[in-house]
Order: sequence, then C-alpha cells, then structure tokens
Amino acid sequence: MKDRISRIFALSRKEIYTFLNSPLFYGVTVFFLVSSSIAFFDLEGYLKNTNPANLRMYFSIFPIIFIFVIPTLTMKSWAEERKTGSIELLLTMPFSEWDLVIGKFLSIFTLFLMMLVFTIPVPLSMFTLGNFDAGVIVCEYLGVILLGGAAIALGLMFSSFCKSQAGSFLGSVVVLMFFMLISILAIRMGFPQWLTNILNFISLEFHFNSFSRGTIDTRDIIFYLASIFLFLFITTRVILFRKWK
Repeated sequence: MKDRISRIFALSRKEIYTFLNSPLFYGVTVFFLVSSSIAFFDLEGYLKNTNPANLRMYFSIFPIIFIFVIPTLTMKSWAEERKTGSIELLLTMPFSEWDLVIGKFLSIFTLFLMMLVFTIPVPLSMFTLGNFDAGVIVCEYLGVILLGGAAIALGLMFSSFCKSQAGSFLGSVVVLMFFMLISILAIRMGFPQWLTNILNFISLEFHFNSFSRGTIDTRDIIFYLASIFLFLFITTRVILFRKWK
C-alpha cells in the first residue's frame, strides 16, 4: 500500500510540475480570478443585496466559470497522452488503472485548490465592511471544492474518450454546461414536477445551492463524492479497454 501511494504521488508531482512549467495554467488562473471577481467589483449590485453579510453573489458565479475553466485544465490529461503515444508507455509501467487515474485527478485537483487560494483575499477584504459569518464562507468554499472535484473527474473522463485536446475541451464544456444549467432550465421551462426533481438530482449546480446558503447537507456531499467516484471509475474502464485493445 505504501509503495502504491508513493507511485500515485510521484505521478501527481510530475503532472503538477508539467502544468507549472506551462503558460496555460497561469492564463487559466488569471481568467478564473478576473471572471470570479466580476460580481465582487459590481459594488452597486453588491450594496443592493438584501443580505450584505454574505458572499453568495460572489460564489454564485463559480459554477458558470467552471464550465470553461475545468475543461481547460483537464483537456490534455489523457488526450495528449493518446496523441503523443505516451499512454502506451504508462500502461507498461507498474501502475494500475486506478493509480494512473487517481494520480491525474490529484494533480489537477491540487492545481484547482491553488487557484482557489488566490480568491481568499476577496472574502478577507470584505470583513472590514460588515459582520460576515466566517462559517458561511467556509461552507461556501467547501461547496466550491466539492463542485470542482466533480467537474474535474467529469473532465478527465471526457479526456480519456478523445484523441485531441480540442475534442476533449468541447465535449467537457457541453456536458458540464448541461449538468450545471439543467436545473435552471427545468424551472424556467416549466417541466412537470417529477421531471424537475430528476433533473435537479443530477444537476451539479443544484447541489451547490445549499452550500451557497451556508448549509451543509450530507446528501449533497454524498452526491458529489459519488459523482467523483463514478466518473473516475468510468475513466479506469476506458484506460483498461485501451490497455487490452
């Protein structure tokens, strides 16, 4: 077990170093920070908020931004390996399919957490303007982390399907857009309640709402963790198929 963990972390470190040596990561980080700050700098809208002692308006834009940010991070994970043929080398090394998939996931998830760290000055700067509830903000960050983890796992799954980064990016964007916005669409289209309930259940954005309100619902946590496991499991099956193809 110890050797297996060491192999996974070695793979993750390699992936992280590759990203940190690429301008792509820094460009995505700048885009993420600028985009997520749009609501924050809309001071007029912020001051009109009926409950200014929270940052719901700030965090509410995260699911939309993730539609474009997460696929950019995940698009080359497996697609680039297939394009260059290096996936064949990986499959001959002493890594199981789960080792490879978890290693890729941990590397991008770590980079994602690094991006989130740069957003911390935003809530910290707002504490001087009112009596903000730190517990609510922590809860909102927890929701963002779980939502990002599920989106990353989904992006990795699509990257394993594709031979090109462009195909991986576009496929992930379309599917993430569906899972992020389907609950909003269900409400606005006036679907039957039974159908709305089904769409809400599979919506990544719907399960984020309770966190944005400062509420931790174990059902939402289980949903995100189960989604991460499901998407990673499918990825391992795709990798296994490539191995024996």
